[in-house]
Amino acid sequence: MNVRKFIVERRRRSPAGSMAVAVLTALALVATGCGSDDADEQPDGPVKIKVWAWYPAFQPVVDLFNKTHTDVQIEWTNAGTGQDQYTKLQTALKAGKGAPDVVMLEFQELPTFQLTKHLVDMGKYGANDIKGNYVDWAWKQVTNGDSVYAIPVDAGPMAMLYRQDVFDKYGLTVPKTWAEFKEQGQKLKAASPTSFMTDFGANDGGFMTGLMWQAGARPFDYTAAEAPKIGVSLNTEPAKKTMTYWEDMVDSGLADTTAFGTTDFYSGLASGKYATYLAAGWGPGYLQSVAKTTSGKWRAAPLPQWTAGENAQGDWGGSSFAVTDQSKYPKQATQVAMEIFGANKDAWKIGIDQAFLFPTATPILEWDYFLGKNYEFFGGQKVNEVFVPAYNGIGEFEWSPFNSYYFNQLTTAMNQAVSQKSSWPTALDTAQKNISTYATQQGFTVAQ
Repeated sequence: MNVRKFIVERRRRSPAGSMAVAVLTALALVATGCGSDDADEQPDGPVKIKVWAWYPAFQPVVDLFNKTHTDVQIEWTNAGTGQDQYTKLQTALKAGKGAPDVVMLEFQELPTFQLTKHLVDMGKYGANDIKGNYVDWAWKQVTNGDSVYAIPVDAGPMAMLYRQDVFDKYGLTVPKTWAEFKEQGQKLKAASPTSFMTDFGANDGGFMTGLMWQAGARPFDYTAAEAPKIGVSLNTEPAKKTMTYWEDMVDSGLADTTAFGTTDFYSGLASGKYATYLAAGWGPGYLQSVAKTTSGKWRAAPLPQWTAGENAQGDWGGSSFAVTDQSKYPKQATQVAMEIFGANKDAWKIGIDQAFLFPTATPILEWDYFLGKNYEFFGGQKVNEVFVPAYNGIGEFEWSPFNSYYFNQLTTAMNQAVSQKSSWPTALDTAQKNISTYATQQGFTVAQ
């Protein structure tokens, strides 16, 4: 799969119906062993661990693991991207057969599968030994106390990618705050009426959540240990502040609303229609794949702050490896989840150069090869010197066990607000109401 298709498909979100989880049913399930020690008897020959993942350039990573391990071997399958894989996984878990040993899960999807007790606690097999390789916010995305339900692989810290040539042509300065971002947008619009400071993709719930995350919004207060209790607070002041700002940017003609992942969006990035692209850590690779003709014209800068001098950050995307309760060899499966990328520099050289992944492991983030890597597409800039501090500054964040429904409601409400030019903050009130109702119907006790 090429990088463009990978990232577009990975960030796409489909309706939540197929991923809805009835919490009362889930809580009534008897824990299915989550991999027993008895099942860890060594077979004849190496243990074969089945892995589902859709990372690009993943075959050479698998080959590297198999070459360097004699007792454990990976059998890799690309079972689909994002929702396609999740649907197949849900079906296999419900049937009690057909699931892989190790599966790639995005951070926001982990609570859904964790709730149904189909993820092995890898803490029982030594996963906590590598806790020190990850910053707190990333480790807490995949754990509950000493229980470890996944191993972080990549993340999506946000930054601002901008067209240096466009900035030079119109005398723009790199904004450090959102107020300055608007001022520069006004300057650009006055000089070039058909240009936009950026594009606001209201079709991507992850993008919008990342911006609200930076502003201090926390839509959910949830941990599996406290289920079925959940706090739903989508329409808080930080969230509404974010949407009020972008409503003004759009109404003023400073931000476009072309859907991400469309031909028009790619064209805007390539033509200079957009002076900036608010991107995640995987964004530099994405941009190189969809706007090849602009090589050398882009630069990276930190995401503008709400208050000058602050270091508030948001995340857009991220994934992990989890072990399912259908694995006959949870110990070896945990080894695979921990080591296939982990802090392995040889594996990460592939992940960085060929897959454009943004690593979560601190030893890789601090590695000179990654941190000091020059990117010709960005005029030789070391863009990871922008993204790594952003990653380190991200605050803790909790997801719900019905993330697909959340993303669906958020994007639906926002697209209606954009098309009907109704109040964007009011759209959050609509999403808040619908999500709270849905959570209650699924058996959750909702606090607001």
